[in-house]
Amino acid sequence: MSQPIALITGCSSGIGRALAEQCQAAGYRVWATARKAEDLEALQAAGFDALQLDVNDAAAIERLAERLTENGGGLDLLINNAGYGAMGPLLDGGAEALRQQFETNVFSMVAVTRALFALLRQSKGLVVNIGSVSGVLVTPFAGAYCASKAAVHALSDALRMELAPFGIRVMEVQPGAIATHFAANASREAELLIAEDSPWWPLREGIRARANASQEQPTPALHLARCLLAAVQQSNPPRLLRVGNGSRVLPLLGALVPKALMDKLLKKRFGLDRSL
Repeated sequence: MSQPIALITGCSSGIGRALAEQCQAAGYRVWATARKAEDLEALQAAGFDALQLDVNDAAAIERLAERLTENGGGLDLLINNAGYGAMGPLLDGGAEALRQQFETNVFSMVAVTRALFALLRQSKGLVVNIGSVSGVLVTPFAGAYCASKAAVHALSDALRMELAPFGIRVMEVQPGAIATHFAANASREAELLIAEDSPWWPLREGIRARANASQEQPTPALHLARCLLAAVQQSNPPRLLRVGNGSRVLPLLGALVPKALMDKLLKKRFGLDRSL
């Protein structure tokens, strides 16, 4: 049998890098993408086929597809992992922040999958979309991020049905708290948005608390990668995989706790239970 081929976006660190390492150890030829030159050098040194990719760059996505097509062999596994978390009040960020969040977390997922469709069809491959439990249980000061991951969930369901006639399968992963640079990056994004002229300035500690919430007793990225790979290698991969601290409890709470009570709990947790 020929060596299976995997392509993973967002491999500079965290979940993407752990997934690349686990796929490589399992015998895949791994095409690992990243934006920065120094990250590409590190990926190449680790034995991956490193490719520069800004998932918001349509031309770069087309070049990626051309490169893999030239290589031949189809594509057995596509993991749409690249993404980030925009934190802060929705109205402070406005439409532009929401647009940027969806460009990276949602639109790029569709664009990359579309560009690689022929290769996936050739191999009857598997598409794995990295969502989040935040797409199921919405929290304040993360509205744009939660909305983007809810969109990943809906689009994954649609793609699963639409790609089935071509033998392409789709799996969504909804991680809970995972030990990555996500919280640090989210905090940096939040600090750029927090300003003294914002109506939410008195609640800035609540914004910071939400930005750091994903790192409360986080599960190692390696554990997520191992669980994901085990699911991928099943003869019938699951439609949905939840891994990490809170990945099962939070959706369950969202389903069972009355909405009014959940709102009350979340407002108290992030300092929104007082008038300004």
